[in-house]
Amino acid sequence: MARSDFKQSHSLRVRWAEVDPQNIVFNANYLMYFDVGVTEYWRAIDCVYPEGFTSLGVDSFAVKATLEYHASARYDDELDLLVRVSKLGRTSIRMAVEIHRGPEHLITGELIYVLADPKTRAPVPIPDALRTKILGFEVKPPES
Repeated sequence: MARSDFKQSHSLRVRWAEVDPQNIVFNANYLMYFDVGVTEYWRAIDCVYPEGFTSLGVDSFAVKATLEYHASARYDDELDLLVRVSKLGRTSIRMAVEIHRGPEHLITGELIYVLADPKTRAPVPIPDALRTKILGFEVKPPES
């Protein structure tokens, strides 16, 4: 994906506690970075989790996460977390995530969330208000 496809970007500096004895980011911490990026995405579209979701009568549950490692981040690197909604299904949202260090593309990933009733956890359609916010924000329209 082109960097210009992402409107949402959030900077993060690698902390000492996130690196392993090789002085590179421990692989599981990239999922934590993804979570930070997604949280900032929801903030950017004025749907801060969890209140932004529960006010619409839904919650979201992660059902899939994938990562592809291109290069390693190291202690004190400043990273850019890029997030976009790449697909809007009936009940699911697929998010594309990339992590860059300056011009270098380090990580590519994908997160899939299913929206559900907060009490029953049964899948429910994406509320129109949330769909409208996402579509109004994205530079490149998500697949449907």
